[in-house]
Amino acid sequence: MALIQAIVGTLLLGSVLAFTPEQMLAAPRRSTANVNPSGEWALFTSTSYNWTTHKPSTKWQLMNVDSGDITAAPFDSGISEVVWVGPSNTSILYINGTNDEIPGGVTLYTADIGASNFSPTLVASLGAPFQGLKAVNTDSGAIKFIVNCLAYANNGSAYNPDLASKSRSTGQLYDANFVRHWDVYLTAERYAIFSGILSSGYGGSYTFDGTIKNLLWGMQAPVTRPESPVQPFGDQGDYDLSPDGNTVAFLTKAPELPKANYTASYIYLVPHDASLTADRINGPDTTAPDTAKGASASPRWSPDGKKVAYCQQDGIAYESDRFKCYFAEITGLHANVIPVAEDWDSSPAFLQWSLDSENLIIASELHASVRLWTIPIYAKSSYQPTNFTGPETTISDFAVLPGGSFFVSSASSWTSRMFYTIKPGEKPNVLFTANEADPELAGLGPKDVSNFWYEGGDGDMIQCFVFYPTNFNPDKSYPLVFNVHGGPQSSQGDSWSTRWNLRMWADQGYIVTSPQFTGTPSYSQRFTDAIQGNWGGTPYRDLEKLYEYLEANVSYVNTSNAVAVGASYGGFMMNWIQGQPLGRKFRALVTHDGKLSQESSYGTDELWFIQQDQNGTIWDNRDNYERYDPLFHAKNFSTPHFVVHNDLDYRLPIAEGVMMFNVLQSLGVPSRFLHFPDEGHWVLSRENSLVWHRAIFNWIRYWTGMEKDLLMDIVITQ
Repeated sequence: MALIQAIVGTLLLGSVLAFTPEQMLAAPRRSTANVNPSGEWALFTSTSYNWTTHKPSTKWQLMNVDSGDITAAPFDSGISEVVWVGPSNTSILYINGTNDEIPGGVTLYTADIGASNFSPTLVASLGAPFQGLKAVNTDSGAIKFIVNCLAYANNGSAYNPDLASKSRSTGQLYDANFVRHWDVYLTAERYAIFSGILSSGYGGSYTFDGTIKNLLWGMQAPVTRPESPVQPFGDQGDYDLSPDGNTVAFLTKAPELPKANYTASYIYLVPHDASLTADRINGPDTTAPDTAKGASASPRWSPDGKKVAYCQQDGIAYESDRFKCYFAEITGLHANVIPVAEDWDSSPAFLQWSLDSENLIIASELHASVRLWTIPIYAKSSYQPTNFTGPETTISDFAVLPGGSFFVSSASSWTSRMFYTIKPGEKPNVLFTANEADPELAGLGPKDVSNFWYEGGDGDMIQCFVFYPTNFNPDKSYPLVFNVHGGPQSSQGDSWSTRWNLRMWADQGYIVTSPQFTGTPSYSQRFTDAIQGNWGGTPYRDLEKLYEYLEANVSYVNTSNAVAVGASYGGFMMNWIQGQPLGRKFRALVTHDGKLSQESSYGTDELWFIQQDQNGTIWDNRDNYERYDPLFHAKNFSTPHFVVHNDLDYRLPIAEGVMMFNVLQSLGVPSRFLHFPDEGHWVLSRENSLVWHRAIFNWIRYWTGMEKDLLMDIVITQ
């Protein structure tokens, strides 16, 4: 039967709300700060969205670190990246995202922000869309730089899609798995790091001879071809340039292992001039501990240029294993690897060196909040560091300042960006917070969120975050949004998001809870590991216990008028509880990109993920796949259910969402299905996100009695 599109009219969301999807999506999105060498100035971008023109606009801003004063930077949004490098503390080298001579290329400019007359100088024309700029001054006065770009498989040269020849066929032939990843099908090109030199000229000028070298070219690849940054989330944090500019440290996947089945990656060293082939410093047959064989992260040169610090996991097929800290003493391209406080039960996210090269400054999560810690590099295995930033906000990035202070870029559920300086043992000096600057976030604050602990399904204490609506009154009763986070080995606490902003959900008229159930990191590695082979077991009981706790102890929550929502693993959990007793407690459910059938798990791209979390392969351990398969409980499905699933989500293929909707419809369960053909695991387009929010909020408000009619902007029916 042909599809008929019916326009139903403007979606109604009831009374005016304090914090709306439109406000959240349009509010400025600020980058983390890029602090200059003297610690006096910081650059960052701010991108806003206009619902009238339907266009984003980006501007660069300059902060005085001492005063916190912010002014417009003297350049426009055509600049994609800036590095502080050159003869003065205010000298910069930047990438302009266009190239008038080479379509698809970029250009490099030098300038001095501190000069009375800002006068950029074109110094290099690069023939491909290079990004990830890092650069250092050399003793000769030259600037050595590195960037990354896709490279051709046959010769290693930079790949420019605007100039590449187009095939008449769209067919892609593979002879090994990892055909697609997250939201793209893999092509022959891989990312590589390229090096170049800006030679010092007369009067402080620079010249570029056009030579740029692929630093990964020539590496052995018995199974997996080298690639850095590692896709899909890698960036310039995957590599670093030594202070003298002579050597590059980078990470890439283990070349001897198939990357669909294993997570292992190693750190390599290579001369900046590519005079030698890159060689690794960790992994098998190196001075690194035999136990350290898994994924590596965050290679960083020490300021004295003698050491490289990094993090690494032990397990070769587990993305949520605990990262441990290491540093390598470097002599030429030889490395002697030393563990740092390896018994510390925390998992560092990224790190920097102290200015004296004697300590590591670690960003690591504790109780769903990324905080900063200091560890001496020769700390014994038993050393237990103390964090010197609290849980008030979660850290996105930081810079080490002269004098022992740190410049921190952070965020929380009530501010999309905060900049502050802090010295260990002292209170932070807040320079900027978005909730005090942006009209869209006006009124938001720490009062909007709290947390409590309750006893979970197997006796562990579970932390649960609670988000309150504007003008919250504890003497009133509010309907409940029972949120289950994704991952499952990730947290969702007092953090900012433009995808699942729980503070904004609360302003639809709800109390929103977000439990950090079994499997959530930052509560011990044992707690994280406990979800393996246990997806519908202990975590489900943790959720049952939370519902019971709220019912018995929290008077302002009306548990009899509640909806449950979740994405990714949270989407799986929505599908699971739909067939379990807890599912009958809710008026409606919302699944975003969730798994319905464990037996269809091999349609994903990261096979190591399912085989780790289901304790083996489906042919060796079928019972465990079946044990927590929501589809096997479909006869119990009866709660109204909204299903979202996107076409480009290759990690959780769209068939899972279509299958869930087909089952619900066949059973006569009130249900709706929303998909975006141009989105992957997340809904990133602001226009798509607005539709996503409106449709879901309309659904939950209807089923909790807050809307009289069930409407959508566009309904497609038979």
